This record gives sequence, structure tokens and C-alpha cells, in this order.
Amino acid sequence: MKYIGIESQRRRNNVRSVLLLISFPVLLLSIGYVVLLAISYWMDTELTDHVFSWYWINETFIPVSIIILLFVSLWFLIAWIFHASMIRRATSAKPLARSENLRVYNLTENLCIQIGMKMPAINIIEDESLNAFASGIDQRTYAITVSRGLIDELDDDELEAVIAHEITHIRNGDVRLLIISIIFVGIFAFITEAVMRLFRSDKSDRGGVPILLFVMLVSVVAYFISLLLRFGISRSREYLADAGSAELTKRPYALAMALRKINENPSIEAVQREDVAQLFIEHPKLGNRRKFGIAGLFATHPPIERRIEILEQFI
Repeated sequence: MKYIGIESQRRRNNVRSVLLLISFPVLLLSIGYVVLLAISYWMDTELTDHVFSWYWINETFIPVSIIILLFVSLWFLIAWIFHASMIRRATSAKPLARSENLRVYNLTENLCIQIGMKMPAINIIEDESLNAFASGIDQRTYAITVSRGLIDELDDDELEAVIAHEITHIRNGDVRLLIISIIFVGIFAFITEAVMRLFRSDKSDRGGVPILLFVMLVSVVAYFISLLLRFGISRSREYLADAGSAELTKRPYALAMALRKINENPSIEAVQREDVAQLFIEHPKLGNRRKFGIAGLFATHPPIERRIEILEQFI
């Protein structure tokens, strides 16, 4: 495998991430334009003046775009403000006080001092499984969450390697990007569900059924495209976070050993939402039951065996 420096790979991923992030609102606006095309086509079957139709579409698209962007902005603002509490509720995490576990705090502080980074908050999930994740959008909300099983089962080197992996996610801006992408995918999911509900309740107006079917098809396609974009971000970032952990600790074998243990028991009972599951170092519902083929396109994490193989190349 061709070696790529961590800084070069980080810059490359950041450029790709920005492009992917821009694609979400562009995709949403495209849906709006396609919907207007469908409405224009079916709103009057006797209309032969296509110039008028295109004029109506172009004139209507401007206010529709403003409404779409306002809706996205409001949705994004709410998620931006309340995402930390929402993630804690979705994972049953709670703050871990320094007095409760000085070991975790010492390992995290030493890594943060080494790179000149402000220490994130530490949370814990009271679950005997082994898993961890980083979250947050800015210095005020950055946090690292670990499970009780991870603390109990890993030795100091392994636990430090996992924490370094999560710190790398914060340093590289992965957590911010993932949360933003989760927000946008949530918007597409909401639109798709709204259209389906409208279709089920519109049985009386058969003339509107073709439009609803078309809009529903476009919404579903856009939703799956947004899922692929989000999952592509996640998979590429896990490899870089593994490399960042090896760089910080100088012990790639420690993360490899930790990943082996995590893979045996990653299941967090409290985690039910797929978007939250994406944040973890390993999928909390999948573990070593890896998906292949077409289903693998929607996997939120790269194969853990491949991650371990790459780490072992540098031992």
C-alpha cells in the first residue's frame, strides 16, 4: 500500500469533505426544482404554451429556494444548539467526574497537552460492552464518550490508543463534519417521510397521484444518495483517525489490540439510532457481523480487520 503522509491525507480528506458537504443543500435545491417541473407538467394537461410553463417554473423557483434554505437553516440551527444533549440522550451517556476515574482523565490530559489541545469533556456509558466515540461542533461541546466495559477491559496502552483515536477525530474536524452530515440526512429523511404520508392521505385526489409518486421517487433517490455521501465520509475518516492514534501514541499495536477486543463486544444496548451509531469507533450493533456486497455500501465503518491489518504494517 502506498504510504501517504498524515498531513497530506488530512488535507485531501478535508477538501473532499467540503465538496461532500456542499452537495447536500445543492441536492435539496435540485429536488425543489424537479418538483416544480412535475407540478408544471401535470397542473394543466391542456396547457400547450411551454414558454409560459418555463417562465412559471423559473419565477417560482426563487421563492421556493428561499423557503427551502430558511427551512434548512432553522433545522440546522436547532440541531447545532441542542446536538450535545440529543446525543447524550440517544446513548444514555452521562458526565464522568474526575474523582470517579482519574485514570481516564490522566490519559486524556496527557494526550491533549502533547498536541496543545484543550481537553474535551469526558462522558461515560454504563454498559459492559467496549466502545467509544467523539462528538461536538466546537470547543464548548467537544466530548469523548467511553463505555464502562472499555475502561474495565483495556489496559492503559490500549485505552490511551482509543482515546487518541477519538482526539484525532476532534482535531481533524471529523466530528463536526459528521454531525453536520447527520443533520442534512435527517432533513432528507423528514422530507421522504412527509411525502409518503401525503401520498397515503391523498387517495381522494387521483389527479395528484402522479405528481406525488414522482416527488416521492425523487425524494427517496435523494435520501439514498445523501446516505451514501454520509457513509463515505465516515469510512474514510476512520482510517485517518487510526493513523492519528498511532502518530500520537507511537504504539500502533495498542490500537490494533484494542480494536480486536472492541470487535468482540461493541454492542451498546441504549443505541438504537443508526445516525448516532455512526459516531462510534465501531458500529455498536454490528461488530464482527460485517456486511458485504451492496449492503456494504451503506456500512458506516470500514472492515475492522482491514483497519487492524493496516496498523500492523507499522509494528
